[in-house]
Amino acid sequence: MRIDLHTHSSVSDGTETPTELLATARAAGLDVLALTDHDTTAGWAEVERARPAGLTVVPGMELSCRWFPSGAPPISVHLLAYLFDPDHPGLVAERTRLRTERLARGERIVDALAAAGYPVTWAQIVERSQGGVVGRPHVARALVDAGVVASVDQAFATLLHHRSPYYLAKADTDVLEGIALVRAAGGVPVFAHGLATKRGRVVGDEAIAAMVDAGLMGLEVDHPDHDADERAHLRRLAGERGLLVTGSSDYHGTNKTTPIAACTTAPDQLEALLAAGTGATPFRD
Repeated sequence: MRIDLHTHSSVSDGTETPTELLATARAAGLDVLALTDHDTTAGWAEVERARPAGLTVVPGMELSCRWFPSGAPPISVHLLAYLFDPDHPGLVAERTRLRTERLARGERIVDALAAAGYPVTWAQIVERSQGGVVGRPHVARALVDAGVVASVDQAFATLLHHRSPYYLAKADTDVLEGIALVRAAGGVPVFAHGLATKRGRVVGDEAIAAMVDAGLMGLEVDHPDHDADERAHLRRLAGERGLLVTGSSDYHGTNKTTPIAACTTAPDQLEALLAAGTGATPFRD
């Protein structure tokens, strides 16, 4: 059984519609796919309708969060949430706030780039997003299309890097509050790519322990941005704290070079995850 528990569609910052994502998963021989778009459940209905026979889809979301260390700047962290009630009032309010914040931030970044002479406009980027939650990957794609950079990765390494003068931080959710919200909605919170040092600053074991105490239920261990030592460290932490261990591609279509199913989850971990979620059920035969 092949299981990928972290993918994105055009509803957030992937390049494939939810239906196209399902076709990609099928072509790759996946048996189970999780849809985890950023801060939205807008793709759930489409994957439920379009799901081909034999493919199980786990409804989820990737929640934009922050860890606030004592005496240091906050660190961006992402929380994968699975099988939560999409109508839970607290979680609805928070993901609405995050989407609004993401849009406002994106527009400010584009306005700053345009003022500096880069050939991008907010109206064009919103139109190309096809109704998705617009974020930095959409800005990066516009910079590629305009010939400013050669790739999305180059855009993130230069103009959209956190040290760039055009970068703006988001007012993300405190991760401890995010975990509490997901648990209150009957969901399963899993810390996404927690030691991906190539992405920037990461939290330490003390932060992960605090997340576990707040209700964190799993760690995304096998991820393309984790090296062997980072995976081994997270796997050890998961064993010590009795946490779920997941693996996934973090697939974004052509916005990233990583193929779907680049990393996968063990079947017994999937079964434990499905048993823990009470807010929603997987879409399956």
